[in-house]
Amino acid sequence: MNRILVLITLSDSGIETIKSNPELPKKEMEFVHQWKSEAILESFFISVSKKDAVLIFQNIDENKTKELISILPYFPYMSKIEYHNLNKQF
Repeated sequence: MNRILVLITLSDSGIETIKSNPELPKKEMEFVHQWKSEAILESFFISVSKKDAVLIFQNIDENKTKELISILPYFPYMSKIEYHNLNKQF
């Protein structure tokens, strides 16, 4: 079973912008919940600092994953995005 692991780091200035706009996190989580309900997002983790996130996608390819990440409200504030194709063993 193939998965795509996405590692995201927000910029320091992005964190400040997000903290100052309470609507941004709400909009971001709407996407996360939608993808979960569509069974394309398997797992979602946020670091304690809230600067980093890990998303594990399933049932879609890397191009579609990149497209989805690019529509997130936090996308302009992301300083680093890594995509890793994985094969789930168990």
